[in-house]
Amino acid sequence: MDDRFAIELEAVTKRYQGGVTAVDGLDLRVREGEVLGFLGPNGAGKTTTMRMLVGLVRPSSGHIRVLGQPPGTPGQLARVGALIESPAFYPHLSGRDNLRLAARYAGMPDSAADRVLSEVGLSDRAGSPYRTYSLGMKQRLGVATALLKEPILLILDEPTNGLDPAGVSEMRELLRSLGQRGHTVLLSSHVLAEVEQVCDRIAVINRGRLVAEGTPDELRGALGTGMLLIDAEPVDRAVACLREHDLVRAVEAVDGRLHVTADPALAAELNRRLVTAGIDVRELRPLRHSLEEAFLELTATHRSDAADADREQKIAEPTDGPEVTTGASR
Repeated sequence: MDDRFAIELEAVTKRYQGGVTAVDGLDLRVREGEVLGFLGPNGAGKTTTMRMLVGLVRPSSGHIRVLGQPPGTPGQLARVGALIESPAFYPHLSGRDNLRLAARYAGMPDSAADRVLSEVGLSDRAGSPYRTYSLGMKQRLGVATALLKEPILLILDEPTNGLDPAGVSEMRELLRSLGQRGHTVLLSSHVLAEVEQVCDRIAVINRGRLVAEGTPDELRGALGTGMLLIDAEPVDRAVACLREHDLVRAVEAVDGRLHVTADPALAAELNRRLVTAGIDVRELRPLRHSLEEAFLELTATHRSDAADADREQKIAEPTDGPEVTTGASR
């Protein structure tokens, strides 16, 4: 395996008792210093994969290396911060005291608690009991715990779950800053706008298999290659004019605008042709699909049946590791 990668999975499979396969021959690499968005519908295998990366679950087959070591070893865990599923803390202790306790388990000074509370925007509620925290505040405290050890690698499962719009924006800035500071981040999220703005690359899995991988632009472009969007009036004359061009393969009117299947390099020529024909052109550009459209298209042919959608969450917990929601104290 290559030392340039913070995470490497080779042909990793996880089968639970009862024959359910949560992860199926997964190959995935995360480069050092990059922020990778880990996407997939419910039950795709994301949480099981993250559990395997920190040693909470053992793979049935395949090979995993995290920071050059097998998952769950002391040397690996000392350099990894993780938030997997819902964070769990002592309800009667304050956020600060919960973090100080976690810091001591991790061999960090108590001052680390105040540092990370400031990073996640919880300083003003640090003295309040955890039981009084909202869902969003609990998520922030979980991320704070993952940051305690100043980890090289962060594994974050839905860190913006429960946050209000302002909290999502603040968390996005934190994640972006972590990437800029050289941290490697594996980020699972259903908020595609967040992933698009924060992540260097995206990996999409479904039914435990990798179905797509690339930058946000590459995933969006995979749907829009060879397509132009044209807003022109009158529409019927524009359609007829474009269809006369030998290199235009198809023209379709969608919501009053035209989707034109043609090489984007023809844009200037097509614009001149339309204008010369007395057609008003208000917009002409390559067709760019949203990340949401790309995600739905990429998973459409691999989508689980409704009965299987939540299989990962409903599987009985394995016996090969304790139920732990954060990796900060490991």
